[in-house]
Amino acid sequence: MKEKLLLIEDDTAIGRIVKDTLEQEGYCVTWATTGLEGLGDFQTQPFDLVLVDWMLPEMDGLTVCQNIRWESDVPILMMSARKEDADKVEGLQGADDYIAKPFSLEELKARVASHLRRWRRYHKQDVIEEHTAYANGLTIDWQRQIVCVYQQEIALTQKEFALVRLLAKNPSQTFTKEELYQHIWQQATLEDTHTVTVHIKALREKLKDSVKNPNFIQTVWGKGYRFIGEPL
Repeated sequence: MKEKLLLIEDDTAIGRIVKDTLEQEGYCVTWATTGLEGLGDFQTQPFDLVLVDWMLPEMDGLTVCQNIRWESDVPILMMSARKEDADKVEGLQGADDYIAKPFSLEELKARVASHLRRWRRYHKQDVIEEHTAYANGLTIDWQRQIVCVYQQEIALTQKEFALVRLLAKNPSQTFTKEELYQHIWQQATLEDTHTVTVHIKALREKLKDSVKNPNFIQTVWGKGYRFIGEPL
C-alpha cells in the first residue's frame, strides 16, 4: 500500500515540484495550499508524514504543527526559507525536522524516507488504545466514538465528541477558546466566543460535570479549559 503524505505549501511552483517528485518515488501525495485546508485534510484522512511550509495563508505552519500534535505523533517536516538558527529551533518545537529553502530534492527524498522508516517501526511497536476509563464513571471508546457515564451511553454531536477527544487526549493542557475554535471548527479567527462556550456547556451537562466542582472539564479562569479526568 502506498504511504500517504500531506503537503501543505502555498507556493505553486514549489508545491508542484515537490508533489511530482514524491509521487515519482511511489508515495500518494495530497497537496493543500493554506494552513486551514491542510489541517482539514489531516483531520479527515490518515497520513504517514506531513510536509508543511512555515509561512502560509489562513494559518501559519507552526500553528498547523501544534494542531496536528494535539492529535497525532505522525512525523512532520517543516520547510522554510528562514535559515537562522533561532528560526530552526522555533520550527522544531512542533516539527520533527527542518529543511531550509531552497533545498535539494535528493535531500528531501532522503529525509522523507528516513522519517517513514522510523514511523513504520513506531507503528509496529505501538498498541492502539481502544478505550479509556476514568474515575467518576466516564469511559471513552476512541475507535467507535462512544462516550459513557456509568455505563450509560451519552449522545454527543460530532463537535462535542471532537471537543472531549481533544481535551482528554491532552490532559492538564489548557486550551484557549481561540485554540479550540481553530481546531474543531477549522476557522482562522474566533469572532464570537459564544460558540465554544455553548458547546462546552452542553458537553458538561451531558457528562453531568459540575462547573464549580468538575471531575472532567475544568475552567481555567481568564485562559480557557482543560481536562482533569483521572484514568483508571
